[in-house]
Amino acid sequence: MPGLIGRKVGMTSVFGADGKNIPCTVIEAGPCVVTQIRTEEKDGYAAVQLAYDEKKEKHTSAGQLGHFKKANTTPKRKLVEFANDFGKEFELGATVTVSDVFGHESLEWVDVTGISKGKGFQGVVKRHGFSGVGGQTHGQHNTLRAPGSLGASSWPSRVFKGMRMAGRMGGDQVKIQNLRILKIIPENNLLIVKGSVPGAKGSYVIVEE
Repeated sequence: MPGLIGRKVGMTSVFGADGKNIPCTVIEAGPCVVTQIRTEEKDGYAAVQLAYDEKKEKHTSAGQLGHFKKANTTPKRKLVEFANDFGKEFELGATVTVSDVFGHESLEWVDVTGISKGKGFQGVVKRHGFSGVGGQTHGQHNTLRAPGSLGASSWPSRVFKGMRMAGRMGGDQVKIQNLRILKIIPENNLLIVKGSVPGAKGSYVIVEE
């Protein structure tokens, strides 16, 4: 299994073997349930669909209820497909835990995907790291965080596509690669990785090998 669905619990810090304080993120990874198995013969590709986090039946559509009933499990909130490149066989309705996926000693690094925190409508200084026009001499007034010129006048008489301007920031899918696994607590389904991961506390994340 190449990965798991989880939830970002929050950040903390641990002391390493050298005595240094290491910032880390705690992720509740799984347990996940196998709700569908894709095969080359039937679907044209090999993949495994995992489901995570309980959901009330009254908030679940009839089609989804049937889908979960086929896997002999309760309704779940989050469904994600993982490519089955390892050729490993899975059973419908089987439970996959953090120790099953990340428990082997040879695995040291993981990739984490999440939805970054939304920042709302922001200016060019915060959104793109502009310096602003700067200075208050030569008659400039209240232009410290202004974007400056957007382009020429007579040609092209328009603003080029992709021009970095003010706009909505955050709320994007972000993937952080090569985060070191510091500790696994299988009894609580917790995975502790070095550094930060995208998203707010309680948001869904996808952890992959």
